[in-house]
Amino acid sequence: MKPPYEITSIILKFITSISEKIGEVNAKYLIKTNPTLRKQNQIKTIHSSLSIEGNTLTEEQITAIIENKRVIGPEKDIIEVLNALEVYKNINKLKPYNEKDFLNAHQLLLKNLINNPGKYRKQGVGIVKGSKVEHVAPPFENVPYLMNDLFVYLKDKSELTLIKSCVFHYEMEFIHPFLDGNGRMGRLWQTLILMQDYPIFEFLPFETLIANNQEEYYKALSQSDKEGKSTKFIEYMLKIIDSSLSNLLTHSNKRLSDKERIAIFLEQNSFEFTRKDYMNFFKEISSATASRDLKNAVNNRKIDKIGDKKTTKYRKH
Repeated sequence: MKPPYEITSIILKFITSISEKIGEVNAKYLIKTNPTLRKQNQIKTIHSSLSIEGNTLTEEQITAIIENKRVIGPEKDIIEVLNALEVYKNINKLKPYNEKDFLNAHQLLLKNLINNPGKYRKQGVGIVKGSKVEHVAPPFENVPYLMNDLFVYLKDKSELTLIKSCVFHYEMEFIHPFLDGNGRMGRLWQTLILMQDYPIFEFLPFETLIANNQEEYYKALSQSDKEGKSTKFIEYMLKIIDSSLSNLLTHSNKRLSDKERIAIFLEQNSFEFTRKDYMNFFKEISSATASRDLKNAVNNRKIDKIGDKKTTKYRKH
């Protein structure tokens, strides 16, 4: 059965806005995100998603862990970061409609943190905020059937991916299939679902906006619980995605440096190329700028120059 929700004017407004922004992102070749920005966004994603769950490490400490530097901090927090890095390293291998991959991702994410990671819970759970029981999850006996139904729903091609990703996130949080790690799995899996149609979401750290206003996140979950449908949560998450895309586009309006252009180009092209190929890739730059970029890249030993004058070609060093 399809999970309950309504299409509201707010949802329609954000679907339109997000679709327009994704078109603008693609037009600006932001899908060819430079490696530096990709790394920064991955750090932001991991930091934000884990900080929502109480992790105390800073972005600087997470960067140090990526660079194999020694970090002083709670052992549990460091393990959480290492596990998250492992998941994001393999994110393109995970299939969002595959329940086995979902369990494998949880196993990676919670490795050495809980007993039996990657297994659905075998006991009842409730979520307590302060002294108040905020949510009582369905009985553990129902979890395998409810999650199976949710993955059947994910395969429904008549549903918009933007909405489907929000519905899955909310319904998974409601079912609360694991003893720990439900929040980070919900956010990870929504990203993965979105990536299938919109690869830019691999580089879009919308968790940062959630982390900056966690109260609104939990309020949207609570409102949907009370109403028995995910409408409010869909509205909230679409607003977050829309804002994240706005931030990305604002960042993209800053001019790329020659080093960033070369890094983007080489990531997408490993064959021999000419200055004309380079200019076709970056249509907004002049021939003088292209020549300067390539000359600097040769001097910095990023590329090698082959031939001379009209026969000049380049290849990755």
